[in-house]
Amino acid sequence: MVLWSYPPTVKQLAVTIGFCLTGTSLMAVGAYLSVVNIAPQQERAKDRSQYVKDRLRKMLDD
Repeated sequence: MVLWSYPPTVKQLAVTIGFCLTGTSLMAVGAYLSVVNIAPQQERAKDRSQYVKDRLRKMLDD
């Protein structure tokens, strides 16, 4: 814990709270977008994996 030589002013507390709220909201938006976009990412990964498997089968069967 940090002990200050003087207490923060009301303006400093307001700015600190504002920055904390802004950071929290940005993290929440990032988490939401990550969850929303997970299905397309999984689909692309599955398609890519299937493409590689098909390609390897074609190369090894020839």
